[in-house]
Order: sequence, then structure tokens, then C-alpha cells
Amino acid sequence: MSDDPRSLTERTVVGLAWTSLAMGAQAVMQLTALILLARLLPPSSFGVFAAALVVIGFCTIFSELGVGPAIVQRVVLEPRHIRTGFTLSLLLSFAVGGLIWLGAPLIARFFQIPELTNVVRAISLGLPIQGMSTVALSMAQRDLRFRWLAAIDAGAFAAGFVLVAPALAWTGFDIWALAGAYLTQQALRAIVLLNGQPHLKRPLLEWNATKELLYFGGGFSLARIGNYLAGQGDNLVVGRFLGPQALGLYSHAYQLMASPAILVGQILDRVLFPTMALVQLEPRRLARAYRSGISVCALVILPASIIIVIVADEVVSVLLGPGWSGVADPLRILALGMLFRTSYKMSDSIVRATGAVYARAWRQAVFAGAVIMGSILGQFWGLSGVAVGVLAALGLNFMLMAHLSLRLAGMTWAEFSRAHLPGLVLAFVLGLGTWMLAEWFRDRHTSPVLLLVQVGFFAPTLGVLLCWLMPTFFLGENAHPILRALSAVVSLKLQRRSAG
Repeated sequence: MSDDPRSLTERTVVGLAWTSLAMGAQAVMQLTALILLARLLPPSSFGVFAAALVVIGFCTIFSELGVGPAIVQRVVLEPRHIRTGFTLSLLLSFAVGGLIWLGAPLIARFFQIPELTNVVRAISLGLPIQGMSTVALSMAQRDLRFRWLAAIDAGAFAAGFVLVAPALAWTGFDIWALAGAYLTQQALRAIVLLNGQPHLKRPLLEWNATKELLYFGGGFSLARIGNYLAGQGDNLVVGRFLGPQALGLYSHAYQLMASPAILVGQILDRVLFPTMALVQLEPRRLARAYRSGISVCALVILPASIIIVIVADEVVSVLLGPGWSGVADPLRILALGMLFRTSYKMSDSIVRATGAVYARAWRQAVFAGAVIMGSILGQFWGLSGVAVGVLAALGLNFMLMAHLSLRLAGMTWAEFSRAHLPGLVLAFVLGLGTWMLAEWFRDRHTSPVLLLVQVGFFAPTLGVLLCWLMPTFFLGENAHPILRALSAVVSLKLQRRSAG
């Protein structure tokens, strides 16, 4: 681990750049897969698959028990931790996968979706596959191999959902196209990780190493249970009370809202979590990393949120087609919470990096309860009611996690608010301009495709122009260190290339 602040900053910025490029490519592929599959499969198939993922995702928490993040977070990592972590990951993943296989009929009965039994059993095979590569993934994160990891994720997703899923859907496999894509993605990812990140694999269950890994992992998993129930509680309620058709519509609305938020949040989390772990004993550097992260979140997500609210109808029409018009209203409501959805990934990063996983756990439990309660109350008013309930829960979680993060970083609420101010100003200006442009095109009955193309060109261009002309006003003080570091890295790369 490097103690050189400049070296660590440059490696972090390079990691952000490569992760952004690779995950941006993955986002494009996700959009491509969404457009293709929405026209090949009915909403009910997506609803069944979404219900299966609710179950598998929840059980993944128990098949991992936070072993991977515990390896990343440890200040001193010994061979006994690696071997014990690998053994624990294998045992847990096979055990949980077997329990899911046996309990699949009960799961289908709970959701009142008979065809769910075989689908859950099929994709439960992904748990042992993930378990085999858990330690390899964690070691690569600890070594800051961001470029390589991002390429793996993008490539595995492309193989599964851009190639396999459309081919199977086209030949009539229906829901099995999605299941086959999921297993393809997991298998390819595991194979590349195991081959590209060698580590000790001889089985070992050493008591002290197990205790040290599971102490952190236990707190991490408790928080993750709450976080997962919060992320999937709405799907569970919609699937149980409104049926697979409604779940297919709602899951697409949430996906369209969450995709930009998840993209930005994951980029920052994948790079800043291991980086923050390296400086967890240096409060000033930790606070600087967190402040810069939330500033970037606000600058990107707040304008995107407002723009999606304005053009929600056109987004649904172009991406999903006329059979998905029921997605627009819940999408418009959920888009108001994009910053809330993104910001808590930043809070998760600093909490995990400093080991404060138990303080995070109870907050995630409150969040999960708020999502489930909001969804249950909201479902009486349909999908839009569920969206309002989830939006309120996202806002509550945003405040709870910000409170914890500020305490860990030694920041004040005033500093936190100032970090968001440039993003708010930029969102207001771009939102006003986008609304005027969209209304002008709508009055002339412009096609949805052309309207989105014009908005897609106008908003980023205006945003970049404003930031270039008035950087202090639209970027704020927190974005300048990252821009300076990025400029230094680019200059160094150009010098090396010229010298070569």
C-alpha cells in the first residue's frame, strides 16, 4: 500500500476514469439489452424474473456474509485470512444454494407465481459460482485493479444480456432467456476472476481468522440485509399484491430511474471504498475524499434527475415501446429521488472503509421498514402510490446515512450542503432550458425520438459550456482537486507516451 498522497490520488483518479469508461460502456449495453428484450418478451416475463432476483439477491447476503468486503477493509491481511475467506465463501454459497433449491416451491407459493419454482432453482446455481470467485474479486479491489474489474463486468454483461438473452428470446425461450443470460454472466465473470487474480486456495478454517473476518462481515451483512430489503421490498410488495404484470412495469420504472444513479454510485464506490480504506486513519484525507465524492454525485445526478422528470413519457415510448406506457408516471416520481439513491452509495463507502458497519446496520433496518411500509400503503393507489412511498423512504435514508457519514468524516451539515449547491444550481439552469426546449418540440408534434436526440445534445453541451465558462460557480471548490489531479494524470500519460 502506497503512503504517497500524490500517488494514491493519481491512482484513484485513473481508477475513476477507467471504471467510468467501462461502466459507461456497460450502461450502453444495458440500454441496448433493455430495448431489445422489451420488444421480445412481455412484461409478465420480466416480472417473474424480477421476483426470482429478489429471492436470489437476498440469499446472496447469507452466502457471502461480508467475507469479501472484510478482506478489502483489513489493514493487515495475512495468508490465513485469504485461505479462510475462500473456504468460508465456498461452504456458505453451496449451503445457501442448496436451501434455495429445496425451498423453491414455498417461494413460488408466497408470490403466487407457480412458474417461479423452476426459475428460482435455475438461477440459484449462480450462488456457488459467485462463491468461488468472492476472494479473487476482493483481492483485485484491494490491489486497486479498477480497469481490469470494470472490463470484466462489462464483458460478462455483454455476453449474457446482449448476446445470449436476445438470441434465446428470439428462438422462443421466453423467461429462460433471462435466466440463461444471468448464469452466463456469472460463470464468465468467475472464470476470468479466478484466472486473472491468483490467490491461496488450499482450504482452511482457522478460528481467529474466521472470527476477524466475520466480525466485520457480520455487521456488514446486517446492514446489507436492511439495504437489500429496502432495495427489493417494493418489488416484493408489488409482486405479492399487484401481480407479475404490474411488477414487470414497476421494475422497469425503477430500473430506468436507478440506472444513472447506480452507474455513478458504483463508479465512485468501487474506487473510493478501497481508497478510503487505505486512508481510514487519516481524517483530513478521508473527509476530502468524501466531500469530493458527494460533490460529483450532485453535479451529475441532480441535472439528470430533473431532465428525466421532464422527458419521462418520451423515454418510455422510445426505449420500451407503446406496450409499456404504464411505466411513465412511476418513473417520473422515482426520478425525483435519484440523488437519494446515489448518495447513500457514497455513505456506504466511508462507513465500510472505517469499519462502522454496526452503526450502518440499524439505519438500513429503518430504511427497509420505511420502503416496505411505504409500498404497502402506496399499493392501494397503484404503481404511482408505491413510487411515492418509496421516494419518501429514499429521502429518509439519505438523511440517516448523511448524519453517520458526516460524523465519520468530521464534517458539518453546512459543508455537506455547500457540496451540493453547485449541482442544485446546474440542475435548475439545465432543467429550465430542457423544459423550454421539450415544450417547443411538443407544440410542433415532433417525434419522441427526435425530441430525445435534441435534449440529449442540448443538456450535456450546455452543462459543459457553463462549467467551462464559470467553473467556480458551477463546479464549486470540492470538484477542483479532482480536476487538478485528472489534469496532472493526463499530462503525465501524454508525456510518457511522447517519451515512448
